[in-house]
Amino acid sequence: MTNLAPPRAGRDPVKVAARSAHARGRFRSRDYVGLLYAAPTAVIVGVLFIAPLALIGWMSLNKWPLLGPAHLNAPDNYVKIADDPLFVDSVLFTLKYTVIITVLLSAVALGLALLVQNRRPGIAFFRTAFFLPGAVGFAAAALLFYGMLNPEFGPLGFMDVKWIGTPNMALFSTIALVLWRFAGFNMLILLTGLQAIPVEVYEAARSDGANRWQIFTRITLPLLRPTIALMLILSVTGSLLAFDQFFIFTNGGPDNSTVSMVMVIYRNAFFRFDLGGAAALSVVLLVALVALNALQLRVLRGGNK
Repeated sequence: MTNLAPPRAGRDPVKVAARSAHARGRFRSRDYVGLLYAAPTAVIVGVLFIAPLALIGWMSLNKWPLLGPAHLNAPDNYVKIADDPLFVDSVLFTLKYTVIITVLLSAVALGLALLVQNRRPGIAFFRTAFFLPGAVGFAAAALLFYGMLNPEFGPLGFMDVKWIGTPNMALFSTIALVLWRFAGFNMLILLTGLQAIPVEVYEAARSDGANRWQIFTRITLPLLRPTIALMLILSVTGSLLAFDQFFIFTNGGPDNSTVSMVMVIYRNAFFRFDLGGAAALSVVLLVALVALNALQLRVLRGGNK
């Protein structure tokens, strides 16, 4: 049945329709303006990330020499990964290095953050001193440690210690380098999380008779969990992608005992000129990183329910 009721008094249907059309046009113009603001970033991401990622995926399916035409050989590049003993050894070494450096770096960074948490005279000096190594480029830091431990002219080279002459000492020296370089940066991340904890929570715990250990385990650590998770994601990802410290400091030696996964990719690409095989290794490493980060985020999200 047709509704013949007249429009409400004081509301002209033509004006109402005009206002609605004007509002829709205004929202569309805002959408276009937003797209214009996002366009430069989208172009940069597409050119510098999505396009190279797609190219790497296509290269991994081809026999791709440095010079000459490429030939499709899927899935040979992925099948031969398990047949590369150097890559298998590099996986085991990288996992070992990741576990050790993540534990030590987290412990040192947390200790430094707790040390400089409270304001007191001269605390700004210590915060700056702890963070200062983070301002040094990683390649420069590796060269600095290499010169310092050099047995011929280094200030610590006179000691009867083969700092990078044995597999264990090479790993130990590299860990010392990474701790010196990144402990202050991770300290800053944890310090930000510590300062976000309300002071009233600590005061209430002290008034209830809680000691320092109880405050640390039942208040500080639970409230610091998201910040610790962020630090762990950065530390684990950076360790699995380790390259500079081993390439510059130890050059993978002695006897390929400190060859990381990224170093194997680099050697396949620029020494063996097998770009297709290197691309396949890169894809495998990328998938592993995405899966590991997704797992860490899932654990973090589950802990905050």
